[in-house]
Amino acid sequence: MELATEPKVETLGDYAYEAIEKHFKKTLKWEKSVKKDEDPEALHQMRVGMRRLRTAITRFDIALNLPKPVSDKNIGKIARRLGNLRDLDVLKETLETTYQPNLPEKEQKTLQKAFDALAKQRETVLEKTIETLKDDSYKSLKNSLEEWLDKPSYQPLASLPIKQVLPDLLLPEVSAFLLHPGLLVGTHIVDIEVKIDTNGKADKIEKQLTTEGETIHSLRKQAKRVRYQMELFTELYGESYAAYITDIKSIQDILGNIQDSVVMGEWLVEVFKSQLNEQLPTLAKLMAENRYHWWQQWQPLQQQYLTAENRHNFHVTILQPV
Repeated sequence: MELATEPKVETLGDYAYEAIEKHFKKTLKWEKSVKKDEDPEALHQMRVGMRRLRTAITRFDIALNLPKPVSDKNIGKIARRLGNLRDLDVLKETLETTYQPNLPEKEQKTLQKAFDALAKQRETVLEKTIETLKDDSYKSLKNSLEEWLDKPSYQPLASLPIKQVLPDLLLPEVSAFLLHPGLLVGTHIVDIEVKIDTNGKADKIEKQLTTEGETIHSLRKQAKRVRYQMELFTELYGESYAAYITDIKSIQDILGNIQDSVVMGEWLVEVFKSQLNEQLPTLAKLMAENRYHWWQQWQPLQQQYLTAENRHNFHVTILQPV
């Protein structure tokens, strides 16, 4: 009679290796296409791969002995270069598909100046991106990671069961999100209770986005960090964990739309050397209307993540892997 084999206890080291290998391979898969500038999707996928690789390396660093070139700083530099190029592609796509068809003919012609400036800017940024993918720091990052994956080296923490350390890995990032000042933008506190200003007029919200834009953008980045980290462990949790990831992704997307719109407005002002209302009044109006709409989408999620019950449940979910 055969004895049933004990299921393998997966360790922190196992998960670290798996995540790094997966996102490194994804990044390399798209490299040739990006260098040839063949497809905007390839750039998007390589950028995402690099960002997720960065999350895996920074989060698991405590359990690994990684070579010096495999650093947060090095990966960050490459990810930013890819990001700068991707941002221009998104800007062009948004102007072309969301706004241009809805503009009067005169403004459509005016907008051509922006497309010309965009094409010129993109050439310069593409050149820098390709340089980055050919330079020594990128090559040494790749070589070092390949060597490490071939012969991984760990710190003692790596041998601990993953379920034992999961909450300690995830909760600091979740806490940084829940304590972020961006969650309080557009609220006021009455007798220690946070009230959301749901009757804010469009012009008031525009003013808030101008004065508090950096804080909101920072909250979006923190949401992305939480999401990327949580997504490393989806199979170790149940439905409520997946629902929190969905929420965080929605927050990231909505705040991202707002931020992209603000950046687009600033970029257009720079191109036309004047306020948007003067050259492209319809476009300026449409952009402001969209920001107002996204802000209204954000407020129910903001309300949800300011309630004590939801915050408590979020923590409890993370404390209880399946």
